[in-house]
Amino acid sequence: MLPSMSAGQWVALAAAAVLVFWMVGAYNRLVAMRTAIGDAFRLVDELVQRRAAAAITLAARAQDAMASEQGALDAWLAAQTASRQAADALRVRPVVATLAARLAATEAPLAATGARVMALLEQHPAILAEPTAAAHLATLRETEARLIFARQLFNEAVQTYNEAVRLFPTRLLARLYGFGTAGRLS
Repeated sequence: MLPSMSAGQWVALAAAAVLVFWMVGAYNRLVAMRTAIGDAFRLVDELVQRRAAAAITLAARAQDAMASEQGALDAWLAAQTASRQAADALRVRPVVATLAARLAATEAPLAATGARVMALLEQHPAILAEPTAAAHLATLRETEARLIFARQLFNEAVQTYNEAVRLFPTRLLARLYGFGTAGRLS
């Protein structure tokens, strides 16, 4: 025969069960939010890779006509490579704040060198008249516009996750299981 439990023991057992269910639910919520960050980054990553591919092809098409501007093309391609490498690193762990900061830091030099190359391309209408070059330029412009939206989605997912990680009492569980804050791409 089982010994009977006192009212206090039943209350303690109920409180322990509620705590366990809350912990499981909070953990699953944090995992789902972390997964949402990874899903949002996949779109950013795809666009960064697409932008780099279009830039490489466009630079190759413009190389002969813009031989005197080879330094600008090389700087642009180097910035594209740095951005791609940062995206490759972030792809593995999209919630690591330092990796997100590294990718965000590559965007300023890329924008500056890209603006210079675009201005130089405008001075060479023969390059832009070529269908392949024009198509890659259109791809670059479309990709840049879509990348703004993709970064915004990523940043919103990061913000939601970071708010959940900082919220008490979830903050205690986050520390226990190693859920740190994620980094933004802005």
